[in-house]
Amino acid sequence: MNTETWVRPRPASNAIKGDALLALVLALAATATSQLYARIGFLGDPPEAWIWAAGIGFATLPLALRRRYPVSVMVVVATAFYVCGQFGVPEVLVINIAMFLAVYTVGAWSSNRVLALWSRVGVVVAMITWLVVTLLIAGDDMDYLPGLSRASLFSEYATYITINIITNLLFFGAAWYFGEKSWRGARTLAQLEAQGRELERERETSAVQAVALDRIAIARELHDVIAHHVSVMGLHAAAARRTLERDPVKAQAALEIVEQSAEASITELRQIVHTLREPGREHEAQTVGVAQLPELVEHSNLAGVPTVLIIAGEPRPLPMLIDIALYRVAQEALTNVRKHAGTGAQAQVRLRFTEREVHIEVSDDGVVQKLSAPGAKGTAAGLGGLGLRGMRERMGAVGGTLESLRRERGGFLVRASVALGQGEREASGTTVAEAEVVEREEQHRVNGVRGDDSSLVG
Repeated sequence: MNTETWVRPRPASNAIKGDALLALVLALAATATSQLYARIGFLGDPPEAWIWAAGIGFATLPLALRRRYPVSVMVVVATAFYVCGQFGVPEVLVINIAMFLAVYTVGAWSSNRVLALWSRVGVVVAMITWLVVTLLIAGDDMDYLPGLSRASLFSEYATYITINIITNLLFFGAAWYFGEKSWRGARTLAQLEAQGRELERERETSAVQAVALDRIAIARELHDVIAHHVSVMGLHAAAARRTLERDPVKAQAALEIVEQSAEASITELRQIVHTLREPGREHEAQTVGVAQLPELVEHSNLAGVPTVLIIAGEPRPLPMLIDIALYRVAQEALTNVRKHAGTGAQAQVRLRFTEREVHIEVSDDGVVQKLSAPGAKGTAAGLGGLGLRGMRERMGAVGGTLESLRRERGGFLVRASVALGQGEREASGTTVAEAEVVEREEQHRVNGVRGDDSSLVG
């Protein structure tokens, strides 16, 4: 958004109604206070009724249109202010408030900033000039403030004139300042809203692009992982069929490998299909996993959150989707630490391997976070917020669980756990028998020799 050419939007209908009500209240208040001033003989004999009514009316009622026509309203109010002072309308309180509002509104709402500047300069200079001239003329009237000395340039009456000039300069200066501040505040707010809309569009575009790229990555995973298992199953099934009668032991071994590969491929396929059925989720990329946790911790440190990584147990390869899901949980949890834990918070990432499970915990010692529903201690069902919801969905897609809870000593804890079944352990990499089969098949292809069928069974 170009701030130099920005124009404040037209006021809403509610604002116009509010201005009309304000103008009416000021008109009634000015009428009442002028009667009170007249009763105590303020400013001497009051003028004729029509001058009295016109002065008060034009000083207050035009404020109903102050946001629509700010400069015109200021000129009218200033003229009425002059009429009231020049003809002795007994009112100084409410019409001063009206004059302040008129000058303020020009600064806050005038779309032509050049006109707003010079119109206010003209009105202020005219008002100060009129004040000085009036006081100088009144200085020759000994009946006006007879108790004040007029003997020299620094007399009591000169001090009185100085005080009036300073008071009016402060009066108009305050109206000018607050008007400009309102204009700048509205412009800044509009700029922030425009930037917010732009960032939202960029976020949506980035999300769509990320989903598209992740879908391509999943398609690549289907080809690299599932197709590999299917090809291995085909080779061993053929070997089992050909050696079933003359070598049942080798045939049984081949069928066991087929069974294991089928289980691993079904597990991978189920996980990927489950992910694809939810297009709104962030899909996993093939290039990240728990092996990249040190880099993630380093990035967190660079971002200003002191973070340490602790690995317990004996690390081992993990199934691809589980590997990625655990990494994403750690990534999102550290992002939440930066967002919600407050200044000075420290974080800890703990990766723990057991015989049949793997756990990852991300904890911080920051301020208490309100991310889980009351009474939902550490259960995925009680999670609130898109970040925790995304982590819960990721772990659910790989058969894991996610817990989130507030720590008693302050801070927040996110814990993800997933069991490693037989099929998932096989899916973590090619078995020894499969590697031997692939190597032998490649060697046969290079040498152009088919070899004996029984050689396919390791």
